[in-house]
Amino acid sequence: MNAPVRTAILKRQAALPADPAALKQRARELLARHNAVLVAHYYVDGELQDLALETGGCVADSLEMARFGRDHPARTLVVAGVRFMGETAKILSPEKRVLMPDLEATCSLDLGCPAEPFASFCDAHPDRTVVVYANTSAAVKARADWMVTSSCAVPIVAHLQERGEKVLWAPDRHLGRYVQQQTGADMLLWDATCVVHDEFKGIELELMRREHPRAKVLVHPESPDGVIRQADLVGSTTQLLRAVTEMDADEFIVATDAGLFHRMRQLAPGKTLLEAPTAGTSATCKACAHCPWMAMNDVEKLIHCLSEQGAPIELNADVIRKARTCIERMLDFVAAHPLATKAPASGFVPHLGTA
Repeated sequence: MNAPVRTAILKRQAALPADPAALKQRARELLARHNAVLVAHYYVDGELQDLALETGGCVADSLEMARFGRDHPARTLVVAGVRFMGETAKILSPEKRVLMPDLEATCSLDLGCPAEPFASFCDAHPDRTVVVYANTSAAVKARADWMVTSSCAVPIVAHLQERGEKVLWAPDRHLGRYVQQQTGADMLLWDATCVVHDEFKGIELELMRREHPRAKVLVHPESPDGVIRQADLVGSTTQLLRAVTEMDADEFIVATDAGLFHRMRQLAPGKTLLEAPTAGTSATCKACAHCPWMAMNDVEKLIHCLSEQGAPIELNADVIRKARTCIERMLDFVAAHPLATKAPASGFVPHLGTA
């Protein structure tokens, strides 16, 4: 790190109050001053989640983040999450200024699906409907027919399958395989995984279930098949959160990013929540499910991006136009099928996923 950069960082840190409560108050003032709203993902730091709710923003999964940012009247959106979430906000609200606490916060699925190789893959299979997961760049979305999130992937692909369409899916192969199993659709899968969910271990989960036989197992569908097959409920972050609050159980093993536990504990304080294992008993860390890029978001960086009016998300107008089509197609489908994203919190088939 060169001397000018180090000096600038030290000056910024010295100018900030050390007290966490004072930091949050400073952030509140800046959000109000800049007519900005904070949109935070469930996986970011709990203080950011609380701040979003306290200031009229939202804490949500990527689907609700997309809707909230589009519909909110604020002229500036601050997206606490990873890069593709900020890009999605910009695509849906090109007239707004979209800031992020850290523009370097990215996603392994986004990195694992570069735009040019993906476009070549699509060109090689022109007979297939291109469906991409939200965890992709704006350029990849611009090449797609549909965008989906984990909460609506199954109903949308089922809809395409009923219309006789063959699907080219990207990028998460675990989620793609789960959707394929649930729908019976003809799907060609891109090969990428989430660095967090890919680490959950089926054999270790089985051992944990033996230790906690009354616990219900909640699994995000980005997880490996050996983990999904043991689930009492498979669902998006919001669907897993609903399950903890609504299921007739008091103990849960949860296979998703540990950031979700903050909101789960707030909404279900009487429940026992156990992190699903990512490694064996000899490992230094047995449950290490937290995205390193989500962890790059914090209140100090939020203050900096607002006070310095840091570099906003910028996208090519043609990319915005093309990518917006696939996102709005998803949002229109969800609006027309409001029950499609509500995974059942009861009536599930044990260890097979959602009924």
